[in-house]
Amino acid sequence: MYKLDSILKRVEKPARYIGNEINAVHKDNHVGCNFAFAFPDTYEIGMSYTGLQILYNILNKEDDIWCQRVFAPARDMEEIMRNENIPLFALESKMNVKDMDIIGFTLQYEMSYTNILNMLDLAGIPLLREERDDSFPLVIAGGPCAFNPEPLADFIDVFLIGDGEELLPELCELYVEYKGKGKDAFLGAVSRLQGVYVPKLYEISYDENGFITSEFKPVLRAIVDDLDKVDFPTKPLVPLSDVVHDRAIVESFRGCTRGCRFCQAGMIYRPIRERSKDNIINIAKSEIENTGHDELSLLSLSTSDYSDFKGLALGLLDYCSANNVALSLPSLRLDSFSFEVLNEIQKYKKSGLTFAVEAGSQRLRDVINKGITEDDIYEAVSKAIDLGWRNVKLYFMIGLPGETYEDLDGIANIAKHILDIKREKNGGKLGKFNVTVSVSNFVPKAFTPFQWLGQNTAKEFEEKHNYLASQLYVKGITFNYHDNKTSELEALLARGDRRVGKILLNAYKLGAKMDSWSEHFDPELWHKAAQLAGLSIDFYTSRERDVNEALPWDIIDCGVSKAYLLSEYEKSKKALTTHDCRLSCTGCGMNRYTECKWGGCNE
Repeated sequence: MYKLDSILKRVEKPARYIGNEINAVHKDNHVGCNFAFAFPDTYEIGMSYTGLQILYNILNKEDDIWCQRVFAPARDMEEIMRNENIPLFALESKMNVKDMDIIGFTLQYEMSYTNILNMLDLAGIPLLREERDDSFPLVIAGGPCAFNPEPLADFIDVFLIGDGEELLPELCELYVEYKGKGKDAFLGAVSRLQGVYVPKLYEISYDENGFITSEFKPVLRAIVDDLDKVDFPTKPLVPLSDVVHDRAIVESFRGCTRGCRFCQAGMIYRPIRERSKDNIINIAKSEIENTGHDELSLLSLSTSDYSDFKGLALGLLDYCSANNVALSLPSLRLDSFSFEVLNEIQKYKKSGLTFAVEAGSQRLRDVINKGITEDDIYEAVSKAIDLGWRNVKLYFMIGLPGETYEDLDGIANIAKHILDIKREKNGGKLGKFNVTVSVSNFVPKAFTPFQWLGQNTAKEFEEKHNYLASQLYVKGITFNYHDNKTSELEALLARGDRRVGKILLNAYKLGAKMDSWSEHFDPELWHKAAQLAGLSIDFYTSRERDVNEALPWDIIDCGVSKAYLLSEYEKSKKALTTHDCRLSCTGCGMNRYTECKWGGCNE
């Protein structure tokens, strides 16, 4: 056995690899299922992921399952591990991942895919599923990126699609039942569960032009109907070192009703499912008491859309104020009550306000169904300035369908007008006031109304960034933007078919890993990998797809019907908006599979 103490003295952040955090679970490793929860990035990224805490808690409540954590080692640690033949190990027991029963990867962002291959290699596990016999762990994956599983289909034995709180324990229990009966027997049994996709059971065929010709009955995602009936951790793991989000977090609700056409999460997490107010408050109190965190945050796609937001916010504020805990309410829609709450929360220290404006013109905001006007923005900013806020952050996307340079001018005009509002209120002076404009590149995603669209090329993105930089070179404005090459490869992996796995494998063999870290990312490796595979990256990224074309992710049913997505796509071309489905049902199709409590979906 390797001597971990001597190794940790030689790495930059040894706390990443110790694993004895407060609330960590330790069991005898002779359980029915040793499960390695693998986050394909470093400790400080993975420990900020609430889904890890949820599933760690649920699995470890089962006597015959031990869920342990595995993260991607940083470059310094990996170098030592490879030089000294130290295998990838689980934090809790220091077991070699190769000796565990199941390794489960969470797929949170596409640029982590090469880390998956690297972690398997560090564990001594063959990368390709067809090369793994029954002596190796079952390799599974889930998370939002699993809604297009095909680029990883050659590497993963089983994909879990949708909510994991009920499905993952069921899979582990089935694994224990079939232990010793062979992997194929287990795969046949588990494939019958809702939300399970087994790539080995599907053959994909293509025509002479590279288009998919296979037809299958799609796999319906797993859906948790009632969040109050599934456990949420009240004793979460407390990190040993600084992490991205070092605070207590409670998920208030899952899903969204607003229907932004670019947003994958707003489609794949439907319908809205809320935790009760009392449950949220009780979980929050227990988390604070069991961790010592001095900050609490609510998790959802749009916090103030909670049906009793006022009661929830004031209830949490009373508790946090009495216990010297900072309360964070991200993703607020800045109406009058939201400001009332924000002002109370940040009475003494005003942090920055964030507005997700998305597009620079009303026409383009209607195209994407954003549901926000410039008057909404300016009225909110004006009130924020009156209440003492000095930093405003605006989020936009570029490369949206139908975008023109007039829309880019609109981005600059909104930022400049906010400065003018501040000057008008401050006797013509700007003072210590700043507007940050952050621009991300639009990536068409599966199961959105824009899934058929082509993406801007890297050159087009670069030209737009340069143009915006010239327009925003103004005192009081800070301009940030996303890397073009990263966006291109994100689209490749987000919308690729099974053949893209060859590009991924080639890129890894050429040295690609930690691609989400700018200091490690090398786009040329990916372009060379595509050439070696005989595939065109543009075929998957910038090409607009016919609405009748078979899509790689047609093998999955997210619950929202393709007819609805197509209808929204056609409406976007005319800049027609669709109302929030809490007002009345918009016919997305979710009510075919589960109860929707909003807008009369079941009438």
